[in-house]
Amino acid sequence: MENPSEALAEAQAEPNTAPQTPDLPSRHLTLESVPIGTPLDWPIADSDGTLLFASGTILATTDERKFLFDHFHPQRGDRLDTATQPESHPDHSADTTGKLTLKDMHLTIGALMGVRSQLGSGAPMHPCRIIGFAPNHALFVTPPLQDGRLLPLGLGENVEIVAIASHAVFRFVCTVEAICHAPFDYIVLSKPGVIRRLRERKSIRVHAHLPVRFGIGETGDSYEGLGLAKSISAVGMSLTASWTLGAVGERLRVAFRLKSAEMQTEIETTAVIRNVQKGSAPGEPSAHGLELDQLDAAQQMAMKVFVFDRQDDVQYWSNSAN
Repeated sequence: MENPSEALAEAQAEPNTAPQTPDLPSRHLTLESVPIGTPLDWPIADSDGTLLFASGTILATTDERKFLFDHFHPQRGDRLDTATQPESHPDHSADTTGKLTLKDMHLTIGALMGVRSQLGSGAPMHPCRIIGFAPNHALFVTPPLQDGRLLPLGLGENVEIVAIASHAVFRFVCTVEAICHAPFDYIVLSKPGVIRRLRERKSIRVHAHLPVRFGIGETGDSYEGLGLAKSISAVGMSLTASWTLGAVGERLRVAFRLKSAEMQTEIETTAVIRNVQKGSAPGEPSAHGLELDQLDAAQQMAMKVFVFDRQDDVQYWSNSAN
């Protein structure tokens, strides 16, 4: 019979190949670990590092705390690994609306477009600008960038284009006809192929899941609460919060971060409440249709690029907060 003492000694002598987990404080928060009515000792962030509540913020009600855990993944911001995970977006087909031409899109010089290789339909769109039109309807565009470098395109390659005009989103395919470097870098794209259009509305919006800090009123140095933007357009958003933030026509201060394939932009601006849908029962969230009315040029660009990156997930803006 084996000697138990010898067996124990042999086991202790064998190297331990199991991965060792460092004994670090947990960054994950539970409902009970977030206080109500007292200042936070640490910031609260979402799992991708987005700030939800700064340290010192006071959560006023249990409904606000429940909203936080219902819609986000609260973490101790001072312990968070800020490495971000790529977002996934479902693919939605565009509607075909007959034979459309370049003229029908009403695109103008300087208009933003999104470009990606037709072979990589799951890849994000890369922004570029229209700089000219040829008599044969070819397009002259600035080179799209990928990670700060020119997007590698080849002569004869087919590329998918998404153009967001003033009243509709258009999708079409072009062929790369020329890649030019003098007198500056630009690309010549063929006349658009079959153009597909989504229904015309006041402004196109896309699905989103963005934490938005808000403050009541047009002025102030701090934010009173946290909401969730469930959809966003180049000029506004649908913001859900644990309570009704104001009446139609009143103003809020909002702060949020936009992440796209090419840039990250912190936006702090004011918004006008255009419509409100109150929760049907006490404790249910309210939805607010917001118009962002003081965006500078860089912020406008970031909003449009965000929409470009998510153009496969389009909704329609119809003056509702759905």
